[in-house]
Amino acid sequence: MDGFSYSDIFATKGIEYLVIIAFLALLIPFSIILNRQVKITRQIQKALGILSAKILRIPQGLFYSRNHTWMFMERSGAATVGLDDLLLHITGEVKFNNLKKPGDTISKGDLLTEIDQDGKLLSILSPVSGKIVDTNTMLNENPAVMNEDPYGKGWIYKIKPTNWMAEAKSCYFAEEATNWSEKELARFRDFLAVTMRNYSPEASMVILQDGGELADHSLAALPDDCWKDFQKEFLNLYRV
Repeated sequence: MDGFSYSDIFATKGIEYLVIIAFLALLIPFSIILNRQVKITRQIQKALGILSAKILRIPQGLFYSRNHTWMFMERSGAATVGLDDLLLHITGEVKFNNLKKPGDTISKGDLLTEIDQDGKLLSILSPVSGKIVDTNTMLNENPAVMNEDPYGKGWIYKIKPTNWMAEAKSCYFAEEATNWSEKELARFRDFLAVTMRNYSPEASMVILQDGGELADHSLAALPDDCWKDFQKEFLNLYRV
């Protein structure tokens, strides 16, 4: 027909436009999903908070063991024993297995209790030898009390010690305990840096906050094998 010119779109630039449109059709949903994952990760980080030496509760007057338990000699002669605040900030909320009963005897380095988070376990070893005179049964009914008040309502046992003077000497006290806790936190950061090389890099998105700050409850984001490594590095100090 006169005055009419036909151009084949695939013989000109049309095919390039189609490729660009197809690319954008794939890119936009991917971008939405990626942004959603980043948002979720940030929400998790915000919920977890930041773990630093400034937030640690380290009451003076208590004896702090190298395996992250504490003990306090009551006027009655019984030693109250529990978990320190640093360990609870590392693990997050846990349940308790194998709580001993009043009348049971225990030696320093024996299994005190087992803490459990969704099947990931840590064995807690006793910092003192003696006879258990009371067990905090509230921990079975409301384990969150341990994180809320670790040095008050969150105690685990009251133990009548048989070798208090000698065993208390191996613990940290007062300002020495504060300095040790800060060093342990730094050691835990180094532990994570090494451990995360053996696991998926995605874990670092939750464990490390913006600016490289350490997230609270960071061990909770890691798999069972990491908990076993933590057990060996931080909690098995009394075992031969």
